[in-house]
Amino acid sequence: MNRTLSAVLVLTVVAGAVCFSPVCAAADKEPIKIGALFAITGPASFLGAPEDKTIRMMADEINAKGGVLGHKIEMVIKDTAGSPEKAVSFAKQLIEEEKVLAIIGPSTSGETMQIKGLCEENQMLLISCAAAEVIVNPVAKYVFKTPQKDSQAVTWIFNTMKDMGIKKIAVLSSMDGFGDAGKKQVLEMAPAAGIEVAIAEAYDSKATDLGDVLTKVKATPGVQAVVNWTITPAQSIICKNMKQMGFNVPLFQSHGFGNPKYVEQAGVAAEGVLFPAGRLLVVDELPDNHPQKQLLAAYKKAYETKYKEPVSTFGGHAYDALLVVCEGIKKANSTDRAKVRDAIETIKNLPGTAGIFNFSATDHTGLDLTAFEMLTVKDGKFTIYKK
Repeated sequence: MNRTLSAVLVLTVVAGAVCFSPVCAAADKEPIKIGALFAITGPASFLGAPEDKTIRMMADEINAKGGVLGHKIEMVIKDTAGSPEKAVSFAKQLIEEEKVLAIIGPSTSGETMQIKGLCEENQMLLISCAAAEVIVNPVAKYVFKTPQKDSQAVTWIFNTMKDMGIKKIAVLSSMDGFGDAGKKQVLEMAPAAGIEVAIAEAYDSKATDLGDVLTKVKATPGVQAVVNWTITPAQSIICKNMKQMGFNVPLFQSHGFGNPKYVEQAGVAAEGVLFPAGRLLVVDELPDNHPQKQLLAAYKKAYETKYKEPVSTFGGHAYDALLVVCEGIKKANSTDRAKVRDAIETIKNLPGTAGIFNFSATDHTGLDLTAFEMLTVKDGKFTIYKK
């Protein structure tokens, strides 16, 4: 089977699930309860709101086609507002009271790390929508994630810097789970890439102005580019601040920049920003035979038609998480959690929004470097960066 046909079949199976009879007998079987922890409100709502919308849309589509193995999907969604404390409380509810098959989310790395141990102890399947590599490294038996790895994002950034002749950089990061994890990867990987980190600064994740820290960075001799690692609104703020102070060096953001709302907030100051991301944001630029094209185009059209807003990579992480759970159920031919977990580790060549998933007992992200493209902002839109 060629990869394009595989992508089409995956989309069909996920959206329509598996039907073994004309009516799938879904009404006669117990629903499959799946929990979700999303930062629907609060400072991380740019992540959680599209995740929540995506999951609701997908569940409706799956159920309209008869469910999975004849079972309807019943989503139990909790709004953590980005709070690790709320994530822990809601995770306990989902495990102890709702007795869900799996938990999708949380939206942020900090929240995920707070519930990772809880899920592992209770043998609760967790498919995180957060990106920090520490979520799956070291591997925990019941914990998976769908965004690409931090180290892969850093590799793309450093490779692009090499092409641009950049050797000396500044690193900024928010003081939270995602920021701390990304900063660690950048600092550890820089020497081998021939990159000198001239200055590294962390800022409050709730910061509304980065002028002071950028003044220090601008005064640091020889800085040729800035790397900013966060999922907070500071992604837009740093663009504005750099433009205001005439700090004209390339700005690299993490893969957390993949929401068009960040560009809207930054306005013209976002022009030229570089960041690694999956292909959902540039699906129209992909060739028709790309193995993700059909799936990405279908998701983008469905989401934007239903919600009247641009699709983001964050909604895509939730899409992939439910995709993986459903694929695991079908491969296991069971709703037994342990069997589904085992089946997920055998998933190969599964097109998702973030890339082609290939899980194993030692890889609970399932994505490699090919899951990324280097993107930039041109005329207020995301486009594939060309050297």
